[in-house]
Amino acid sequence: MSATRLLVLGVVRGFGRAHGYLVRAELLRWGAENWANIKWGSLYHALRKLAEEDLLIATEAGTPPGRVDYEITARGEAEFFRLLRLALREPAPRPDMLAAGLALLPALSRSEAIDLLRIRLRALESSRQEIPTGIPPHARELFGLWERTTDGDVAWTRQIISRLESGKYRMASEPGAVFGTAGAWPQVPA
Repeated sequence: MSATRLLVLGVVRGFGRAHGYLVRAELLRWGAENWANIKWGSLYHALRKLAEEDLLIATEAGTPPGRVDYEITARGEAEFFRLLRLALREPAPRPDMLAAGLALLPALSRSEAIDLLRIRLRALESSRQEIPTGIPPHARELFGLWERTTDGDVAWTRQIISRLESGKYRMASEPGAVFGTAGAWPQVPA
């Protein structure tokens, strides 16, 4: 699973029609270079690959010459939601998928987001491991690190669920929702 794949689909979906520079500019605006593990040189490759997989439609824009605009397809929409749901419900060893899921969280209804985060919470709570016998004392530190990290993830997940339950953030299908609505983001000059 790729955070880049999820983010590219999400940004194209949000704008309705976007070119590579616009996708990159939007992700930079979000600070994605700090949390998404995106290689900017591979962004255009990701756009082309998603178009090859029929998840995006590529159209020559004409101005400037060589510019390609992309739109999400029905298959792309389904893949976007599959990846988004996966990113929110399944704890992953790398934080970039969760970060991408959070960046695109408003694309979901409030109830679905809460349900997915509750699944994540249960998975985190059940992931605690006992320290195996016979392991060298210094290697036991890894289990302490994992336990503290999991404790932090559990606490944070409970907090975001609580914020969502209290009405924080405007989610898809709520009055005035724009961010989670396909093609509803304001267009930015090229």
